[in-house]
Amino acid sequence: MNKFTTRLAIATAVTLVLAPQALASSKAERMAEAASSRVEALEAQLQQMQYELQTLRAEAARPQADDAAKVQELDQWMRETKTSPVSTKHANTMFFRGGYASMDNPRNGVSIQSDVVPLGAQDRSDEDGWYIGAGFDFGLTDDVWGALSDTEVLAELMVEYKEFGSAQGNCLASNPTCLAALVGGAGGPARDVTVNQLTLSAAPKVKFMKGSDFRPWLIPVGLGFHVISPPSESITVLNPGMMFAAGGDYRVWKDIFVGVDARYHLTGGAADGVDTDGLTAGGYIGIGF
Repeated sequence: MNKFTTRLAIATAVTLVLAPQALASSKAERMAEAASSRVEALEAQLQQMQYELQTLRAEAARPQADDAAKVQELDQWMRETKTSPVSTKHANTMFFRGGYASMDNPRNGVSIQSDVVPLGAQDRSDEDGWYIGAGFDFGLTDDVWGALSDTEVLAELMVEYKEFGSAQGNCLASNPTCLAALVGGAGGPARDVTVNQLTLSAAPKVKFMKGSDFRPWLIPVGLGFHVISPPSESITVLNPGMMFAAGGDYRVWKDIFVGVDARYHLTGGAADGVDTDGLTAGGYIGIGF
């Protein structure tokens, strides 16, 4: 019993001596583990912050790179613009024309034609004459709407006056007393009548070699309205038809052009006995605007 009591006392003393040390060691280990967890959490937060900071820097640098590319592109455009010649050419042109005119068939110098008047009472004008005119070319496309480079299509509007001389009119229409003179009686001659024609036309004009000083062109087909004087025997004064043309011009200085052209007007039939088919050929002066 004494031995047991002695052993119990020794064990109790050892426990009392070692227990505080064990408790202190366990507490230190727990504190170390907690500190290690906090350090790991802080490292994770730091890594997340570094990633976000790198993302922000990349996003902030991207607009600067785009702006730098735009600035470089603008500088290149300015250099090309400064080195390239300044063009003063315009797409529209105002022109003035003049030259030779010819009718396919001569016309009587009558206001009201009479088939009973003796020969000589009404004669015919010359087939050849002259013309003057003016018009505008309005630019529509520089490349035939993408189909053909360096080729323009323009809309031409033009007015043209042609004169073929004069002829003696119908005695019965202009001076009835001349009929008596023709058959041997007393009376005066018939009055002269000026034979002329006014043409209004609209047509597409295809102009080649854009950028060159010399520019050939053609009109595949256009619309023309012809007003004749004197009128036909049925008092008809208007005859519509088609127009075909070709020509070319040369740029002599800035937007000043000189050129030549030839045009043929086809009406496809006579207007109450008056045929207005004919040809014009001459020159023109153009001014770009």
